[in-house]
Amino acid sequence: MMEQKTYRNLKIKVGEQQHHYTSMHLDFEHEKGIAWLKMDARPRPCFTHALAQEIQHWYDDVTANPGQYRDVQYIVSSSAVPGIYNLGGDLGLFCELIAGGDREALLQYATVCNDILFRNHTGINGDITTIALVQGDALGGGFEAAVSSEVLIAERSAKMGLPDILFNLFPGAGAYSLLSRKIGMVAAERLVLSGRLYSAEEMFDLGVVDILAEDGEGEQAVYDYVKKESRFRNGYRAFRKAKRCSNPVSYVELLAVAGIWVDTAFRLEAKDLRMMERLVKKQIQKMA
Repeated sequence: MMEQKTYRNLKIKVGEQQHHYTSMHLDFEHEKGIAWLKMDARPRPCFTHALAQEIQHWYDDVTANPGQYRDVQYIVSSSAVPGIYNLGGDLGLFCELIAGGDREALLQYATVCNDILFRNHTGINGDITTIALVQGDALGGGFEAAVSSEVLIAERSAKMGLPDILFNLFPGAGAYSLLSRKIGMVAAERLVLSGRLYSAEEMFDLGVVDILAEDGEGEQAVYDYVKKESRFRNGYRAFRKAKRCSNPVSYVELLAVAGIWVDTAFRLEAKDLRMMERLVKKQIQKMA
């Protein structure tokens, strides 16, 4: 059995290059075919630009170096922060870019996030099963990232939702595109516009969560699922590709929505930006 390797804040050698990841760390269980991607963004566990770029960079490596990652059949996204999967987009960055009138930078950020979600949805290089393990809060873009994975496993105490409408915005990283394919257009619209938090059990009943695990048993639920799929992996992978043929989410669609989201962000009023700033303060307090 190959030794499990953990990389955290270390230089990772891939091909001839050295990479230094500071907002996430990677655990490889080669004998199980699993790579664990554990998000660890600072100072808040949200989708900072650094975290988004690091995930995108590693996905590029996985795609460009199939020999290096030939043992990776499953990528599991989770969190290194107890009780929080991901709090969503970097609201502090949004306020800064909007105040500075930097539309190009905000669009670049949105494009990177949508690139990650699209590759989650399509199996990275087409042959890797993506799994999200939600143990705690998954909000806004964090929830979008989770639902973009091919399999969503959540522990019972997890909370998920899209609060964007509360500050006069809407989720711009694939929420409606992905949810409408998974649970239907009407249910997806209600979820997006409600702005409320849902329990993992509610999301399971809606069909958003695929596997509901008891608290503390999320990792075992991942292993159980991997064991099950591995028996019929050829059929599972082919079926997912067929599903995407019949009801595809295109990259063009995601980028078009991202453009509308950026335009909408630059029409926010002062009261909306103040609410975003208050949410940032609450996130900081939560971490403290």
